[in-house]
Amino acid sequence: MKTGLFRTVFARDKRVKTGYFQLATYSYLLGGVVFTTMTNFAAYVLLTRMEGMAVPLRIFAMIGEVLFSAFLLYLGFGFANYNFYVKPMRAIAEAARRVADGDFTVRLDEGAQRDEYAVLAEDFNTMVRELAGMETMRTDFISNVSHELKSPLAVIQSSAMALAEETLSDAQREEHRKAILTATGRLSGLVTDILKLNRLENQEIFPESQTFSLDEQLRRCVVACADRWEEKELEPDIDLEEVEFTGDEGLLEIVWNNLLSNAVKFSNSGGVLGVSLRQDGELVRVTVRDTGCGMDPETQKRIFEKFYQGDTSHAAQGNGLGLALVKRVLDIVGGEISVTSTPGEGSAFTVTLTAK
Repeated sequence: MKTGLFRTVFARDKRVKTGYFQLATYSYLLGGVVFTTMTNFAAYVLLTRMEGMAVPLRIFAMIGEVLFSAFLLYLGFGFANYNFYVKPMRAIAEAARRVADGDFTVRLDEGAQRDEYAVLAEDFNTMVRELAGMETMRTDFISNVSHELKSPLAVIQSSAMALAEETLSDAQREEHRKAILTATGRLSGLVTDILKLNRLENQEIFPESQTFSLDEQLRRCVVACADRWEEKELEPDIDLEEVEFTGDEGLLEIVWNNLLSNAVKFSNSGGVLGVSLRQDGELVRVTVRDTGCGMDPETQKRIFEKFYQGDTSHAAQGNGLGLALVKRVLDIVGGEISVTSTPGEGSAFTVTLTAK
């Protein structure tokens, strides 16, 4: 086992195929020592044979030879230092400055050799790509929030102005009143979901593990949305095994409520709302399926993005944050989610959890 100084000097990233910086440094150091030793030895032998030269001149010549050797050694180390350290560090510093100024297009040359600089450049480029993606998401988030806020606020404003008209009939007043209530409900839901997502993304949350009946929790969630699936005359197809699960009950409830809400929203009237629960060893799988409009492959790739709504015909019934919440919760509790869907036939979301 490498310990102490030996481990510190020779340890390197496993991705490094050639320790180029270390090899270059050691080569120049060894070469400098050999060069200085040989030249000094040669000068000593030469000067000791020059019997006619005065001792002070011999000493002066020896000192000059040593200084000349040191100068050449200095030039060699200076060249090595500039090419192997200063030049790459300047490139990294310049790239970092540009990133700090908001330029996320900058990239470092990773080179052909897998040395330390190439690995550093690779990590730097990965970091910049991630920052660019985050900046794009932030910009899109602000744009989408602004749009989602404007829509209900515009409805509230227009309906409020209409209610000020004295010539409106009672039916018209009731229609505008309902429009205001619907818009305020949507606005309230949007703010609530944004706050939930912000809390889940920016706070250090640790699941509060407790043992509970997962099948019973799913039944409660199905019953809680009964008014909505009964209104659409959906046929419930519930098939739940008895499963005792240890995890954060509150966070998982967010997952089930959002998946059920989406299944009801996208199902056609008279369709089927399916919920199944299966345990296979340590794996627990919950599937929520509908017989609605389904999704094409491109939509399936983006459904977990914030504010993304593949089916714009249902845009007024949601804000595109439900599945983003689901994904974030499952990241926290260590679960996974997958989707299978066929346009015109429906979708099935499967959540996989690990039983503890």
